[in-house]
Order: sequence, then C-alpha cells, then structure tokens
Amino acid sequence: MSGWRMLFYKEVLRFWKVSFQTIAAPVLTAVLYMMIFGHVLADHVKVYDNVPYTAFLLPGLIMMSVLQNAFANSSSSLVQSKIMGNLVFLLLTPLSHWHWFVAYVGSSMLRGLAVGLGVFSVTVWFAPLQFQAPLWIVLFALMGSALLSAMGLVAGLWSEKFDQMAAFQSFVIMPMTFLSGVFYSIHSLPPFWQKLSHLNPFFYMIDGFRYGFFGQSDVSPWTSLMVVSAALLVVSATAIQLLKTGYKIRS
Repeated sequence: MSGWRMLFYKEVLRFWKVSFQTIAAPVLTAVLYMMIFGHVLADHVKVYDNVPYTAFLLPGLIMMSVLQNAFANSSSSLVQSKIMGNLVFLLLTPLSHWHWFVAYVGSSMLRGLAVGLGVFSVTVWFAPLQFQAPLWIVLFALMGSALLSAMGLVAGLWSEKFDQMAAFQSFVIMPMTFLSGVFYSIHSLPPFWQKLSHLNPFFYMIDGFRYGFFGQSDVSPWTSLMVVSAALLVVSATAIQLLKTGYKIRS
C-alpha cells in the first residue's frame, strides 16, 4: 500500500474509532436544531412557494454538518499530533506535501460526508424533500467538504494548541456558517446584510446545495459554483504551500 493511502487509512481509523463522538454526536446536534427551529418557525416563515419551512431547513442543516465536521477533522488531527509529539514520525517518512494534502483532506471529506449522510437519513422523515437536480447536490457536497477540509488543514498548521484552533473555529467558522442562510433566505435580510452575505463563501455552498433539492435558490447555482471553485483553489493552494514549506511542523 502506498504512503498516502496508509496515512489516509490512519486518519479514517482515527475518527472512526470514536464514531460515537465524531459521527453520532453531530447528527444528534443537527436533529435538535431541526426540531427546535422547525417547530418554532414552521408556521411563521415561508421562503419558497410549495416548500414547507422544515423542508427548506433540512438541506442547510445537512450542509452545515458536512462543513463543520470536515473542518474539525483535519484541524484537530494536526493539532493533536503536534501536542502529542507524534508528528515527527510522519516527517521521517518519504511522503510529499501532496501525499499529506490528499490524505488529510480526503479523510476529512469522508467524515464530513458521513455526518451529512447521517443527518439526511435521520431528518428526511420529518419533511418531504425533492431532488430536482441531484448532480448539484453531489457537486456542492464534495466541493464544500473539500474546501472546509483544506481550511481545517490551514488552521491546524497555524495552531500550536487547542485553544488557538478553538478560536479559529469560534470566530471564523461558526459565524460564517450561521450567517450563510442555513436557517433563512438572505432576501429576508436588510440590504446591508444581504450585501455582506454575498461576501461569505459559505452562503454559496449552502445555497447551491439547496438548489439541488428544490430547483430554487437565492442566487444562480452557476454563480455559487464559480465562487466555491475559486475559494477551493485559493485555500487548497495555501494549504499545499504551507505543507511544502513545513510551516510550523518542521521547527
């Protein structure tokens, strides 16, 4: 088995051994969000014609779970390896920076998508979902999980301890996720906040993903695709360059 596959297998095994914490717990969190927001706002919020609010909410919760867990996997793995001191064993191997990138991003995508599938399997019974454009669903799920996995890699390389990683997650990932239209349409916002939302790449990931279910979205899915593609290229290039130079892992 080649080196990157061994590293990929190690990273998958790392989160799978504690799947109750890494898979089941995020699924439960999403179900609680759905039950609370769906129950409270179902009779008060109408976004798309012929689409109940609970159904509108589900794709956002699924994508939110995918993004948050893809980020958490790669970032926590690197920080944990730094603190425990076992990162040196990877540095002794002949693995290239490309091998590191593929293994860490690939395993994090797998965790994010597994959580998303779990959320879908549990919540789909609460509201009828349509599948107007399934290819868009798959495309945005893959690109979104890849983008957040690479972003987690950057955060993990930058962080030297868990509180730095937690700060990145609390002050960057969480606000961008919750202000991305998971629970609402941005058309319900004042003009200033609508313009601000258009600067948030998380909005395009969730809006494009939601389009695959209902064939309706706040912006064109092609616009979302271009924005997410550009963000993915920039963040991936940054992560690869940091790995290539050994940023905070060879000192």
